[in-house]
Amino acid sequence: MPNIKSAKKRVRQDEKRRMHNKHLRSRMRTSVKGVLNAIAAGDRDAALAAYQAAVPVIDSTADKGIIHKNKAARFKSRLNAHIRALQASAAA
Repeated sequence: MPNIKSAKKRVRQDEKRRMHNKHLRSRMRTSVKGVLNAIAAGDRDAALAAYQAAVPVIDSTADKGIIHKNKAARFKSRLNAHIRALQASAAA
């Protein structure tokens, strides 16, 4: 535990930031899981709606620096590929 006043303040700030970042990361993961659950259920319309709701959450998380922008792009690309595969299998 720090003894210096400024170090104590940094500990408080770091914990506050960590909790805020944890909330944002959790929100993003929940939105991604919603898309994956809809895909697993085979419901294309629900998956598409969940994907459209998840994209701004993923982008917001990346903009805030919680995740890297390439990771956000990878999440969106993979989810979109799953939805397209679901759509192709439904059409066939």
